Order: sequence, then structure tokens, then C-alpha cells
Amino acid sequence: MPASRYIVSDVMTHTAVAIGREASYKEIVELMNEWKVSALPVLEGEGRVVGVVSEADLLPKEEFRREEPHLPEQMDEASKAGAVLAEGLMSSPAVTVHPGATIAEAARIMARKRVKRLPVVNDVGMLEGVVSRSDLLKVFLRPDEELEEEIRQAVLNELAPGVSLHFSVLDGVVTLRGPLHDRALIPLLARAIRAVEGVVDVRMELDGAVSATA
Repeated sequence: MPASRYIVSDVMTHTAVAIGREASYKEIVELMNEWKVSALPVLEGEGRVVGVVSEADLLPKEEFRREEPHLPEQMDEASKAGAVLAEGLMSSPAVTVHPGATIAEAARIMARKRVKRLPVVNDVGMLEGVVSRSDLLKVFLRPDEELEEEIRQAVLNELAPGVSLHFSVLDGVVTLRGPLHDRALIPLLARAIRAVEGVVDVRMELDGAVSATA
């Protein structure tokens, strides 16, 4: 199966707005509003990421403005309601990703940690950029022609050389047609095509049997 061609450094924002530990609550809100972001990395020293302040970290100040926490699980959030600087508001350690990680790896981290943005750090934890959910979706902007070429070269020529298969790509949906005597190749081809960054769906129309894979 072909390796993913796209990694985090291909889609991330290289110029990222960040704050220090001493950034004030109001300054953080103003920066988020100005830059239209939902979270800011917190840096110390020469640019090492030590935490992240997100909108979720800021909301307890409003949530507990008039009411005291009643449940044990609310105590951590309530402690942030009294914080006025980034060092008291931030979530630490920061959930980060390396620039060489694949798009799929970054997506899994976001889903597992339930975050919308990830600071991108090098091997020593220094900030190199930020990747967001919308950045990860950029791969679906790849032209159909580009997808066709990659599928032809990296999938069909590798897994089914000499087999007369025809395929088309329309709006990211790949349709594969033609006779295929080795039925064991069907799931392999489907998986390999689906692994190509930018493919939306795969439809198999082989020997008259029509199937689709998500």
C-alpha cells in the first residue's frame, strides 16, 4: 500500500501566533478574536511549547461567575475561573504533533484529545507552526487529475501490473471498472486507493459486481 504523500508540514500554518506565560486573560481573548483562532500555544524561553490556552480554558470564568462548583469534576475548571494569566489558564503539557507526522496521525490525535488545533513542534519541543482541522481538510482540494495520476502510479502499477482495469475520478470519488480474476485483490485495491490523500470514496464495479467502500 502506498505511503501517505502528505504530512503535517505540507498543510500547517508556519507563522503561528503564540503567547507567553504572563499573557493576560483579556490579551488572550483579544488575540483569539484578532487572529480568528480557538487556541494559542504558550511558549517559554526560545520558543518551547509548555501549554495551550483554548476557548474551553477561558469559559469557566463565565460559567462560574455567579455559581460555585458543586461537582468534583468541576473543580479543575473552577480553578481556572480565578486565573488571570496564561500560566494559570493553560492546559499543560500541551498536546502537540511533529511536522513529519502524517495527516491521518494528526487527525487521530485531534479526535482522541478532542482538540481543534495542534501546535507543531520539532524534536526539542520548539514551536514550528500550528495545524488545525481545516488545514487537514486541504488534501480534499487536490484536483481529480492529480488523484488519477497517483492512483495509476502508486496503486494500480504496484498492486495490479498488467491487469486491464479502468478507473475514473469525479469530485474525489474513484470508480474502478473492468475484469479482475484475482478476487483477493479487490479489498487490497480498495484499501490502497482509499489511503490516497484526497480520495473521498471508492466504488468497485468489477466483473459486473458493484460494491462501494467508505
